[in-house]
Amino acid sequence: MTHLLQIPTHGGTPPELSLESLLYWSWPPVITIAVLLFGLLWLRAIRQVAREHPANPYPRRRTVSLVAALAFLLLALQSGIERYDTTLFSMHMVQHLILLFPVPILLLQAGPVTLLLRVASPRWRARILAVLQSRAVGVISHPLVGWTLLVAVMWGTHLSIMFDAALQDQFIHYLEHALYLSIALLFWAPIFSVDPIRHRLRGASALVYLITQMPQNSFLGVAIMWSPAPLYPYYATLQRAWGPTPLEDQQLAGAIMWLVGDALFLVAIFVVLAALAKAEDRPKSRYDEAQTAAAIAEIRRREVLLAERKRSEE
Repeated sequence: MTHLLQIPTHGGTPPELSLESLLYWSWPPVITIAVLLFGLLWLRAIRQVAREHPANPYPRRRTVSLVAALAFLLLALQSGIERYDTTLFSMHMVQHLILLFPVPILLLQAGPVTLLLRVASPRWRARILAVLQSRAVGVISHPLVGWTLLVAVMWGTHLSIMFDAALQDQFIHYLEHALYLSIALLFWAPIFSVDPIRHRLRGASALVYLITQMPQNSFLGVAIMWSPAPLYPYYATLQRAWGPTPLEDQQLAGAIMWLVGDALFLVAIFVVLAALAKAEDRPKSRYDEAQTAAAIAEIRRREVLLAERKRSEE
């Protein structure tokens, strides 16, 4: 494969032994500035909600979730992880797992669309709801679409020339990050989103959704880990004075995807199981009992009518 750039080099002190690596922050800090601006807009929005609806402010736990999501985003894209993502495949894998798991889940738990609806004018609120209820959004947000896209993107990027191209072209690298985060939001939304969405999975359907996706992550991680040769020419030709060989680094990256990725899927599965157990243990309200009694009464009434009709026919 022909390289777009010259053979990369990265000498110096290994990241695990360098204090500079621990204190490193990407420059220019474009993402940091964007995160700060988004945080300021969020703060302004929740203050507006508190001012206009003092009896019903925006839940604090959702703001905490947003802060955590932004912190993980900065960790993945601005810290020492970003510095070594094109030097160590294993570090690159850690970066991807952060973008695929905690960042999208925490963002969905923050409910940004709900906050937007609460601060929007009636006219804009109607427009936003019209978009959310449109057929296009309904198709894109369908669980089968998110499930399929996640599999296609993960296998397609890791086992094609796109991954190597992203290592050599910064713009493609940014697109890769945006793609992973976008697809992860689509995948996790049916389970973890607190915003008004068309399709929501709970209980058994959510478990099937997660349990069937988990092996895709496992198989891809194992395929990378057990590859007999480096998959990406960029890492294979990387000249480092420290650290593992390209093949050893690739094996570690595959193991991280397999073991850490599966562990994160298991955490999500346990969260769904806990929610299911809590729902089953929750006592029924009087309203639920009244609805159940009314439904049973209606069934008995229809049984009586059916019995009378059969007797009249005889």
